[in-house]
Amino acid sequence: MSFAIKRRDLITLLGGAAALLPLAARPQSATGKVPRIGFLQFNIGRRENEAAFMQGLHEAGYIDGRNAIIETRYYEPMRDELARLASELVALRCDVIFAAAPYAIQAAMNATSTIPIIGVDLESDPVASGWVESLANPGRNMTGLFLDLPQLAGKQIELLKEAVPMLSHLAVLWDSTIGIVQFRTTEAAARAAGIMLQSLSVQRSEDFMNAFDPALRERVHGMVVLSSPLINTHRSQIVEWALEHRLPTISLFTQFPKSGGLLAYGPNLADLYKGAAIYVDRILKGAKVGELPIQRPTRFDLIINLKTAKALGLDIAPTLLARADEVIE
Repeated sequence: MSFAIKRRDLITLLGGAAALLPLAARPQSATGKVPRIGFLQFNIGRRENEAAFMQGLHEAGYIDGRNAIIETRYYEPMRDELARLASELVALRCDVIFAAAPYAIQAAMNATSTIPIIGVDLESDPVASGWVESLANPGRNMTGLFLDLPQLAGKQIELLKEAVPMLSHLAVLWDSTIGIVQFRTTEAAARAAGIMLQSLSVQRSEDFMNAFDPALRERVHGMVVLSSPLINTHRSQIVEWALEHRLPTISLFTQFPKSGGLLAYGPNLADLYKGAAIYVDRILKGAKVGELPIQRPTRFDLIINLKTAKALGLDIAPTLLARADEVIE
């Protein structure tokens, strides 16, 4: 089934405000024509991020169907149609393409070497992936916002150990199709903290059925859940298993504690998507994509599910609670 969805009504509520803008204030591309913006993203669980991107465009003055055309495409977990969807956006002669996550970025890069691509990615090193020449000067047709993984991995383990002082053996759930950089940095952070690490790797939805068995055999004390679209899709299943086996978890996705996980510490995704919209605006106004530096997140949110902590028999220290951006009770 194709999920090449065109959603022109997503920001209808925002559109009315455009009528209040004088025509001269409404942005145009550097060529003077109505800009066409491609949007390529995983289909499940990320619509709040899409709303943040659209809000960022709105704040820059772009209203879909009035002074901009936004071509929205989604891909499914198996990614069978991703290359075709990226090629569609290229064939439509988009002025700029936004791509979320490694699969979409790579598909867009494969589809065009000339159309500017703005990426948001939590899993990859853009230099090691060959997408850019350097963080400061990307040099090719892609830039965007990427996570600084080594810094995050150490902080997540530190926070989980604060919540679980006895932590000495840690499971790491990761997507081995895209998550090797995340896993290696987490592995190094665990080693530096003197904590044993148990790898739990997945590649497909069916892998989750037996993915957690090694954690039970090794009697781990907690689990770090690394990021990928596949893992985020299965967050309810992951949280249900962790609660059943009384295993504290931490993820960089804020949706995990909201679904019942213990902790989340990660970048504010709405900020990243709004930042991508700002880069889209700069490209449309004439900036060269290869000269826009790769940005790193500047805001990280700590979320604690106190209800889950009580269910796990954990007493969260007041000092940790005081640092939380959100406490779920």
